[in-house]
Amino acid sequence: SYFGCTVGRFCNRIAQGKFSIDGTEFSLATNNGENHLHGGKDGWDKKVWKAEKLLDGNSVGIRFSVTSPEGDEGYPGEVQATVDYILDDDNQLKIIFSAKSNAKTHINLTNHCYWNLGGTGSGTILDHILQVNADHYLPVDETGIPTGEIAKTEATPFDFSKPTPIGSRIDQISGDPGGYDHNFVISEESSEEPLRLAATVSCPESGRKMEVLTTQPGIQFYTGNYLNGQPGSGGFEKHHGFCLETQHYPDSPNQTKFPSTLLEPGQEYRQTTIHRFSVQK
Repeated sequence: SYFGCTVGRFCNRIAQGKFSIDGTEFSLATNNGENHLHGGKDGWDKKVWKAEKLLDGNSVGIRFSVTSPEGDEGYPGEVQATVDYILDDDNQLKIIFSAKSNAKTHINLTNHCYWNLGGTGSGTILDHILQVNADHYLPVDETGIPTGEIAKTEATPFDFSKPTPIGSRIDQISGDPGGYDHNFVISEESSEEPLRLAATVSCPESGRKMEVLTTQPGIQFYTGNYLNGQPGSGGFEKHHGFCLETQHYPDSPNQTKFPSTLLEPGQEYRQTTIHRFSVQK
């Protein structure tokens, strides 16, 4: 279920586990039917990362680092990556992703934490109130691969432009097992500040509120559709947690209209996501 994992080299799905760079096709591990999901069968969620403490005046954290060798799960290039998890006195969890490669490759990193602001054992998250700063989302085929269309959320079950209960229209999402598992296109703001508000969610019962800010262009909203109460689901039942995974769009290596995920030698991949917590009446 990827509870709390750093997911890479490429989070979400790549169609048929294939992409091409400069005319050379690369074949990746296919671990989600015919598609590649969350870095493959042995993705970064299964690696042992090195760790070191990060201490500052008003924050504490851990820097995790990992080396992904050439050919890891089929990807080109050796990648050196770090992820900083930082907690500060402003009730923020800051996650900073960084990566460099010695050859052209594709990188798309996220954190796959599940949230239930009611607390463990409080039941489903369907009564949580969600607002997403997005006027568009990515429709997907039956295997979860984007069709290439960037569709308007207006007048659809994907319209969370105003605070809306998560479960209010979830039954309108077709497919098996149903529920939300879609990428939203975060709306650009007028300021030049790359870090912008992507989503806000709150629990009416507990009063807990979480804001998600990010430099990423997209956010995957997932409502724990495959949780089934079994050990692999941590004992959690369907819809007992949700994910808001900030990221580039799924299948970007094969979709030229999407923001590029290509990382070249000499470049640094760097993305930041902040989860800001508060309490409301």
